[in-house]
Amino acid sequence: MVEIAVAQFSAGQDKRENHLTLRNLVGEAASRGAQLVVAPEYAMFTAPPTDERILSSAEPLDGPFVGGMLEIAGQFGVHVIAGINEALDGDERVSNTLVAAAPDGRIAAVYRKLHLYDAFGYRESEFFRAGAIDDPATFEVEGLSFGMQTCYDLRFPEVTRRIVDAGADVLLLPAQWVPGPLKEDHWTTLVRARAIENTIYVAAADQSARTGAGNSMIVDPMGVVLASLGDQVGTARAEATAERIAQVRATNPALELRRFGITER
Repeated sequence: MVEIAVAQFSAGQDKRENHLTLRNLVGEAASRGAQLVVAPEYAMFTAPPTDERILSSAEPLDGPFVGGMLEIAGQFGVHVIAGINEALDGDERVSNTLVAAAPDGRIAAVYRKLHLYDAFGYRESEFFRAGAIDDPATFEVEGLSFGMQTCYDLRFPEVTRRIVDAGADVLLLPAQWVPGPLKEDHWTTLVRARAIENTIYVAAADQSARTGAGNSMIVDPMGVVLASLGDQVGTARAEATAERIAQVRATNPALELRRFGITER
């Protein structure tokens, strides 16, 4: 069993302030028993609309913000997952990257966003480079396997399926889900769908208003919302167990019964 928390806040352009907010929310969640805390995409720096400020904000994985994440993880004895703008060698663009900071001071896993948000009037690809299609990175906490993807990736079910095929029991989904017509409905529907069709837990951490649509949530393998937030800053917590996954898969062995796999386009 792993106690998971989602941390919801609206990051701004002050990286120190974002770090302090993240620390406070992780501390709040840890005090309530969380062993793993998922923060939003762009937790390091958010400056809508996306422009050159994103480029100047970027840091490498050994930079101060990730270093601060590792300090937070060590201080509270939890895994901390958050989105950063990662500087890339030899490329003027940056990577929209998720980092999983472990309490022992190491980076447990890294995920670079595969599907850039070139939709709904946005052009993320102008400033970001899409991640390479590698084997999904997973890490373990108390016997459960965790995988990561971010925001717009949610609209592509094959991303989650590849992570499940890599052995993940829980999907961690940081996002800055931009508000708009029907966007909140898309978010809640797709998060639950990814859990149901893959019989896994999904812990989805969105930015709060005004930069995000909020509605961060933890969903179980049957699509039941175990914990959720509205539009406020804060944390929500729920437990994930191997027993619940096994129970759901005994009832609905969809992964065993499927007749198609995933291939790279």
